[in-house]
Amino acid sequence: MTLKAKAKANVITEEMEKVAKTENVEPTYIRQGLAQGTIVVPHNPNHKNLIKLCGIGKGLRTKVNANIGTSPGIINPQEELNKVKCAISSGADAVMDLSIGGDITTIRRQILEDLEVPLGTVPIYQAAIEAANTKGSIMEMTAESILKVIEEQAKDGVDFMTIHAGVTQQIIERLKSQERIIEVVSRGGSFLIEWMLFHQQENPLYQHFDAILNIAYEYDVVLSLGDGLRPGCLKDATDRAQIQELIILGELTKRAFEKDVQVMIEGPGHVPLNQIAANVLLEKKLCYEAPFYVLGPLVTDIAPGYDHITGAIGGAIAGANGADFLCYVTPSEHLRLPTVEDVREGVIVSRIAAHAADIAKGILSALDWDTRMAKARKALDWQAQVELALDPKKAREYLKEVPPLFSEGCTMCGKYCAMKQVSGFGNESYRSYGNPSVIS
Repeated sequence: MTLKAKAKANVITEEMEKVAKTENVEPTYIRQGLAQGTIVVPHNPNHKNLIKLCGIGKGLRTKVNANIGTSPGIINPQEELNKVKCAISSGADAVMDLSIGGDITTIRRQILEDLEVPLGTVPIYQAAIEAANTKGSIMEMTAESILKVIEEQAKDGVDFMTIHAGVTQQIIERLKSQERIIEVVSRGGSFLIEWMLFHQQENPLYQHFDAILNIAYEYDVVLSLGDGLRPGCLKDATDRAQIQELIILGELTKRAFEKDVQVMIEGPGHVPLNQIAANVLLEKKLCYEAPFYVLGPLVTDIAPGYDHITGAIGGAIAGANGADFLCYVTPSEHLRLPTVEDVREGVIVSRIAAHAADIAKGILSALDWDTRMAKARKALDWQAQVELALDPKKAREYLKEVPPLFSEGCTMCGKYCAMKQVSGFGNESYRSYGNPSVIS
């Protein structure tokens, strides 16, 4: 039985209890969310080293995912393993392997060996690359070969999978009638659309969705229903093709719920600030309040090199309006494969966005964290400020650069520190905590 099936049977499992403890909620809340489909817990029993369980959905902390993976031109499995370690040490709640170069199966299994957080994949990548490598063309994919890859990855222990089952022939016709600047930016969506146009057949992921549900049920894999027609620029956001696909994803969500399969919905993409809330509302309304997993969204198209920031801005707004899972964006987005340092920066800024969203959502632990930081700042307790920082390493590095001359405060205000100047009103008197430059 899947966790969803057990939840519907009014059974509280060890996994539900662990997530509840992490989220500081009652286990019954997690059980109810799983039963209703408003919460997912990616946990494939075959993922033996999964220790850090992750609840995603309504009333829980906003989670962050980090993408890694090889490309056809850069195949360095060890570097991808280094990125995984960096992502986790930086606080990512989950990782997705998007490899499309080298031995994809071996890379995935190496990642799973010691991975303590949930792993996600996009099976159509492996199916397409294998068809190209063994038969000369992506067009040689078959429904059978795709389903074989999905089951192989499930057996390996993959916890959640992106399935682009909402890209149908009807939507392709809708796309043809629109004037998009960038027709398709989803790699999985492009593989499928190309295959569908070549064969003049329906999307095999849509046509064989029941078979996919059977595999997902057997291994308790969370289906992350992919947005193959997500907008790739602001001008294309929230158009008919995107929304029609979302309607189909809602229909597929209902079918998955009926089979006791866990589901979350993937969302855009590139979205103007003033459309983000509407996108979240539409997803929740059309997809039965299934958890919403967004890439960014990026709020402007003109900041290559800074797209981790454009994505964090959109992620904070999406999260505050109900999005549940943020896929990070790195500084190298749109430019090149990310480095380990790009991964670290992407995770950190996405965590900032998620935390800001949690404060807006009313997650008590989020505001409590900020309150403790405020009190440390009032006391000029530099050690506490470092320990409470979302990125302690960076805070510590900055403080080490403060000259000994400024032992009573930072170099911004020195002896004219406002918090030192005004320290009465019944509070404890100001105490100096020494030279910040010696913090280790």
